[in-house]
Amino acid sequence: MNQVEKKHPDSERANTRRKQVLDAAESCFSRRGFHGASMAEISKAAGMSAGHIYNYFDSKDAIIAAFVMQNMERVSNLMQDLAQREDPLQAVIDNAGEHVLESMDPKVWVMPLEIQSEASRNPAIASMLQCADRRSRQLFLSIVKEGRIKRGLPADEEMLEGRINTLIAMYQGLPVRVLHNPDIKVEPLIAGFRIVLTALMLGE
Repeated sequence: MNQVEKKHPDSERANTRRKQVLDAAESCFSRRGFHGASMAEISKAAGMSAGHIYNYFDSKDAIIAAFVMQNMERVSNLMQDLAQREDPLQAVIDNAGEHVLESMDPKVWVMPLEIQSEASRNPAIASMLQCADRRSRQLFLSIVKEGRIKRGLPADEEMLEGRINTLIAMYQGLPVRVLHNPDIKVEPLIAGFRIVLTALMLGE
């Protein structure tokens, strides 16, 4: 990725400053959208000058790149946790409720939707998301494949890739579903997810 935060000699202080900027940017982007929020507005929310922000981020694109990297790290941690489970396939099913609720929380999905919207017209941002997605899918594929082999289930990679893409699409689509139907009943939704996830993870 080309557009990433700049290095700074005092790494601990720089990390604190970068987090300060990212927190401010998230607030501004969530309220006004990526294009509606200016660097001046972000600098005001962060309590530092625009010039100071440029010591850590070259542009708004660089700030978005940092959010993408943060999400990559979050997903990587989730995958590491899943890989350590005794039965990762069953864990995917059992954890459906937790992940459905998280995906429906506006505090979680507002920024990803904003970034995806920007990616639809910004090739650089699209490339970042695609790179992150490939890495996440590959990690998940290896976990699911190993889990199915242990269970004596078919583990053809092309088939599993299709199932993993289906699972990801279900979760990524939840924010849009909530926007269209904010009164959606959660428990039946989670039950539906578990039915589908059981078929995807354990079905032949």
